[in-house]
Amino acid sequence: MTNALIVKAANLIRNGDIAGAEFALVSLAETEGDYALVAALDTLPPKDLLAVIREYDTSKESVVNLLVTPEQFARAVVMERLYGDHSHVRLRGMVNAVLFRDETQTGDFIEAIGDVDGGCEALVDYLSERDEEVVHFVTYDTFNVNRTEEGDEVDKAEVSDRDWKELTWLLKHEHPDMFEQIWPVLKKRMKERLRREAELEMLEQQQLDQADHAEPSEQPSRKTAVKPTPGAVDPGEESAL
Repeated sequence: MTNALIVKAANLIRNGDIAGAEFALVSLAETEGDYALVAALDTLPPKDLLAVIREYDTSKESVVNLLVTPEQFARAVVMERLYGDHSHVRLRGMVNAVLFRDETQTGDFIEAIGDVDGGCEALVDYLSERDEEVVHFVTYDTFNVNRTEEGDEVDKAEVSDRDWKELTWLLKHEHPDMFEQIWPVLKKRMKERLRREAELEMLEQQQLDQADHAEPSEQPSRKTAVKPTPGAVDPGEESAL
Protein backbone atom coordinates (compact mmCIF):
# COMPACT_ATOMS: atom_id res chain seq x y z
CA MET A 1 0.00 0.00 0.00
CA THR A 2 2.84 2.35 0.85
CA ASN A 3 4.46 2.10 -2.58
CA ALA A 4 1.13 2.65 -4.31
CA LEU A 5 0.47 5.67 -2.13
CA ILE A 6 3.89 7.16 -2.92
CA VAL A 7 3.23 6.74 -6.64
CA LYS A 8 -0.16 8.37 -6.21
CA ALA A 9 1.32 11.30 -4.26
CA ALA A 10 4.07 11.78 -6.85
CA ASN A 11 1.53 11.80 -9.68
CA LEU A 12 -0.63 14.33 -7.84
CA ILE A 13 2.40 16.58 -7.33
CA ARG A 14 3.33 16.41 -11.00
CA ASN A 15 -0.25 17.38 -11.85
CA GLY A 16 -0.03 20.37 -9.52
CA ASP A 17 -2.39 19.00 -6.87
CA ILE A 18 -0.15 19.62 -3.86
CA ALA A 19 -3.03 19.61 -1.39
CA GLY A 20 -4.20 16.25 -2.72
CA ALA A 21 -0.70 14.82 -2.41
CA GLU A 22 -0.37 16.01 1.18
CA PHE A 23 -3.79 14.53 2.00
CA ALA A 24 -2.68 11.19 0.59
CA LEU A 25 0.49 11.23 2.69
CA VAL A 26 -1.38 12.23 5.84
CA SER A 27 -3.88 9.41 5.31
CA LEU A 28 -0.95 6.99 5.51
CA ALA A 29 -0.03 8.31 8.94
CA GLU A 30 -3.63 7.99 10.06
CA THR A 31 -3.96 4.37 8.91
CA GLU A 32 -0.47 2.97 9.50
CA GLY A 33 1.09 5.40 11.96
CA ASP A 34 3.69 8.17 11.94
CA TYR A 35 6.63 5.85 11.35
CA ALA A 36 5.04 4.61 8.14
CA LEU A 37 4.79 8.20 6.89
CA VAL A 38 8.41 8.93 7.84
CA ALA A 39 9.51 5.85 5.91
CA ALA A 40 7.37 6.88 2.95
CA LEU A 41 8.88 10.36 2.91
CA ASP A 42 12.30 8.74 2.69
CA THR A 43 11.34 7.14 -0.62
CA LEU A 44 9.68 10.27 -1.98
CA PRO A 45 11.99 12.16 -4.37
CA PRO A 46 13.40 15.31 -2.67
CA LYS A 47 11.86 17.57 -5.32
CA ASP A 48 8.41 16.09 -4.59
CA LEU A 49 8.89 16.43 -0.84
CA LEU A 50 9.97 20.03 -1.38
CA ALA A 51 6.83 20.73 -3.41
CA VAL A 52 4.73 19.70 -0.40
CA ILE A 53 6.82 21.43 2.28
CA ARG A 54 7.12 24.77 0.46
CA GLU A 55 3.32 25.06 0.34
CA TYR A 56 3.32 25.50 4.11
CA ASP A 57 0.25 27.37 5.32
CA THR A 58 0.66 29.14 8.67
CA SER A 59 -3.10 28.94 9.26
CA LYS A 60 -3.02 25.16 9.63
CA GLU A 61 -0.73 22.50 11.00
CA SER A 62 1.11 20.34 8.49
CA VAL A 63 1.63 16.71 9.47
CA VAL A 64 4.38 16.37 6.87
CA ASN A 65 6.29 19.32 8.38
CA LEU A 66 5.88 17.80 11.83
CA LEU A 67 7.29 14.41 10.82
CA VAL A 68 9.92 15.17 8.18
CA THR A 69 13.39 14.19 9.42
CA PRO A 70 16.40 16.54 9.44
CA GLU A 71 18.08 14.61 6.62
CA GLN A 72 14.92 14.58 4.48
CA PHE A 73 14.38 18.27 5.06
CA ALA A 74 17.99 19.18 4.29
CA ARG A 75 17.82 17.42 0.92
CA ALA A 76 14.63 19.30 0.10
CA VAL A 77 16.00 22.69 1.18
CA VAL A 78 18.96 22.62 -1.19
CA MET A 79 16.60 22.03 -4.11
CA GLU A 80 14.64 25.20 -3.39
CA ARG A 81 16.94 27.10 -5.75
CA LEU A 82 15.47 25.13 -8.64
CA TYR A 83 12.33 27.25 -8.31
CA GLY A 84 14.28 30.45 -8.99
CA ASP A 85 12.42 32.38 -6.28
CA HIS A 86 14.66 35.43 -5.85
CA SER A 87 12.54 36.73 -2.98
CA HIS A 88 13.18 33.51 -0.99
CA VAL A 89 9.83 33.98 0.74
CA ARG A 90 8.92 30.29 0.48
CA LEU A 91 12.37 29.26 1.67
CA ARG A 92 12.13 31.38 4.80
CA GLY A 93 8.61 30.18 5.50
CA MET A 94 9.40 26.49 5.33
CA VAL A 95 12.71 26.80 7.20
CA ASN A 96 11.02 28.65 10.06
CA ALA A 97 8.15 26.16 10.13
CA VAL A 98 10.37 23.10 10.38
CA LEU A 99 13.50 24.26 12.22
CA PHE A 100 11.56 25.73 15.11
CA ARG A 101 8.81 23.12 15.36
CA ASP A 102 10.62 21.54 18.33
CA GLU A 103 13.43 23.30 20.19
CA THR A 104 15.11 19.98 20.99
CA GLN A 105 15.54 19.25 17.26
CA THR A 106 16.54 22.67 15.93
CA GLY A 107 20.23 21.90 16.23
CA ASP A 108 19.79 18.59 14.42
CA PHE A 109 18.10 20.32 11.49
CA ILE A 110 20.80 22.99 11.27
CA GLU A 111 23.55 20.36 11.31
CA ALA A 112 21.77 18.30 8.66
CA ILE A 113 21.54 21.33 6.39
CA GLY A 114 25.24 22.02 6.92
CA ASP A 115 26.18 18.44 6.08
CA VAL A 116 24.52 18.40 2.66
CA ASP A 117 26.11 20.01 -0.39
CA GLY A 118 24.53 23.40 -0.98
CA GLY A 119 23.10 23.63 2.53
CA CYS A 120 25.09 26.67 3.62
CA GLU A 121 24.30 28.37 0.30
CA ALA A 122 20.60 27.84 1.03
CA LEU A 123 21.01 29.54 4.41
CA VAL A 124 22.80 32.43 2.68
CA ASP A 125 19.69 32.85 0.54
CA TYR A 126 17.53 32.63 3.66
CA LEU A 127 19.46 35.51 5.27
CA SER A 128 19.98 37.54 2.09
CA GLU A 129 17.52 40.31 2.98
CA ARG A 130 19.19 40.77 6.38
CA ASP A 131 22.78 40.88 5.17
CA GLU A 132 23.66 44.16 6.88
CA GLU A 133 22.29 43.11 10.28
CA VAL A 134 23.99 39.71 10.07
CA VAL A 135 27.37 41.22 9.15
CA HIS A 136 27.02 43.73 12.00
CA PHE A 137 26.15 40.88 14.36
CA VAL A 138 29.45 39.18 13.49
CA THR A 139 31.46 41.97 15.10
CA TYR A 140 29.19 43.49 17.72
CA ASP A 141 26.90 40.60 18.63
CA THR A 142 23.88 42.84 18.19
CA PHE A 143 21.49 43.28 15.27
CA ASN A 144 21.09 47.00 15.91
CA VAL A 145 23.34 48.48 13.22
CA ASN A 146 23.38 51.80 15.07
CA ARG A 147 25.01 50.27 18.16
CA THR A 148 28.76 49.76 18.02
CA GLU A 149 29.66 49.79 21.70
CA GLU A 150 30.74 46.91 23.88
CA GLY A 151 28.14 45.55 26.24
CA ASP A 152 25.32 45.59 23.67
CA GLU A 153 25.48 41.83 23.09
CA VAL A 154 22.14 40.06 22.92
CA ASP A 155 21.44 36.69 24.48
CA LYS A 156 19.31 33.94 22.99
CA ALA A 157 16.20 34.87 25.00
CA GLU A 158 16.16 38.31 23.35
CA VAL A 159 16.16 36.92 19.82
CA SER A 160 13.91 33.87 20.20
CA ASP A 161 11.65 35.03 17.38
CA ARG A 162 11.53 31.66 15.58
CA ASP A 163 12.87 33.57 12.59
CA TRP A 164 16.13 34.92 11.11
CA LYS A 165 17.46 36.50 14.30
CA GLU A 166 17.22 33.29 16.29
CA LEU A 167 18.74 31.24 13.48
CA THR A 168 21.62 33.72 13.08
CA TRP A 169 22.30 33.66 16.82
CA LEU A 170 22.32 29.85 16.81
CA LEU A 171 24.63 29.72 13.82
CA LYS A 172 27.18 32.06 15.39
CA HIS A 173 27.15 30.66 18.91
CA GLU A 174 26.33 26.98 18.41
CA HIS A 175 27.38 26.24 14.80
CA PRO A 176 30.40 28.50 14.22
CA ASP A 177 31.90 26.35 11.46
CA MET A 178 28.76 26.79 9.39
CA PHE A 179 28.53 30.47 10.21
CA GLU A 180 32.08 31.00 8.96
CA GLN A 181 30.93 29.72 5.58
CA ILE A 182 27.81 31.89 5.53
CA TRP A 183 28.58 35.39 6.76
CA PRO A 184 31.54 36.17 4.43
CA VAL A 185 29.31 35.42 1.45
CA LEU A 186 26.63 37.70 2.87
CA LYS A 187 29.25 40.42 3.40
CA LYS A 188 30.39 40.14 -0.21
CA ARG A 189 26.80 40.32 -1.44
CA MET A 190 26.12 43.29 0.82
CA LYS A 191 29.08 45.23 -0.58
CA GLU A 192 27.97 44.49 -4.13
CA ARG A 193 24.42 45.56 -3.34
CA LEU A 194 25.56 48.81 -1.71
CA ARG A 195 27.82 49.52 -4.70
CA ARG A 196 24.93 49.08 -7.13
CA GLU A 197 22.66 51.25 -5.00
CA ALA A 198 25.32 53.99 -4.85
CA GLU A 199 25.80 53.90 -8.62
CA LEU A 200 22.07 54.09 -9.17
CA GLU A 201 21.73 57.01 -6.76
CA MET A 202 24.59 58.83 -8.52
CA LEU A 203 23.00 58.26 -11.91
CA GLU A 204 19.66 59.57 -10.71
CA GLN A 205 21.35 62.65 -9.23
CA GLN A 206 23.18 63.30 -12.51
CA GLN A 207 19.92 63.12 -14.40
CA LEU A 208 18.34 65.59 -11.98
CA ASP A 209 21.29 67.97 -12.32
CA GLN A 210 21.12 67.80 -16.11
CA ALA A 211 17.41 68.52 -16.00
CA ASP A 212 17.96 71.55 -13.73
CA HIS A 213 20.63 73.08 -16.01
CA ALA A 214 18.97 72.32 -19.31
CA GLU A 215 17.95 75.54 -21.20
CA PRO A 216 14.30 75.70 -22.13
CA SER A 217 13.75 74.70 -25.75
CA GLU A 218 13.07 77.53 -28.12
CA GLN A 219 9.60 77.50 -29.48
CA PRO A 220 9.26 78.32 -33.19
CA SER A 221 7.96 81.87 -33.70
CA ARG A 222 4.54 82.16 -35.16
CA LYS A 223 3.51 85.07 -37.38
CA THR A 224 0.31 86.63 -36.34
CA ALA A 225 -2.16 86.77 -39.17
CA VAL A 226 -3.36 90.32 -39.85
CA LYS A 227 -7.05 90.52 -40.20
CA PRO A 228 -8.25 93.06 -42.75
CA THR A 229 -10.07 96.09 -41.39
CA PRO A 230 -13.76 95.85 -42.05
CA GLY A 231 -14.60 97.85 -45.15
CA ALA A 232 -11.03 98.15 -46.31
CA VAL A 233 -10.36 97.36 -49.97
CA ASP A 234 -7.47 95.24 -51.06
CA PRO A 235 -5.17 97.52 -53.11
CA GLY A 236 -4.90 94.82 -55.74
CA GLU A 237 -8.61 94.75 -56.33
CA GLU A 238 -10.65 97.39 -58.25
CA SER A 239 -13.37 99.19 -56.47
CA ALA A 240 -16.87 98.18 -57.49
CA LEU A 241 -17.85 101.82 -57.26
